[in-house]
Amino acid sequence: MNRYEVIIYWSEDDGRYIAEVPELPGCMADGETRMEVLNNVETIISEWLETANLEGREIPVPKGKLAYA
Repeated sequence: MNRYEVIIYWSEDDGRYIAEVPELPGCMADGETRMEVLNNVETIISEWLETANLEGREIPVPKGKLAYA
């Protein structure tokens, strides 16, 4: 399990749940259920971190709740 904050909301336009990871730019996933979107975003976070590592990009340290409020 990652330690990055994940924001989940329902998108009427998409008809799906959306999960965004504010500390990882562009890192987001969707799903038909809350459980599906949680599983999907865990996969996407891992892929985001792996790609950043391969490209030598800085990986943000998880700051947790309200880091961007």
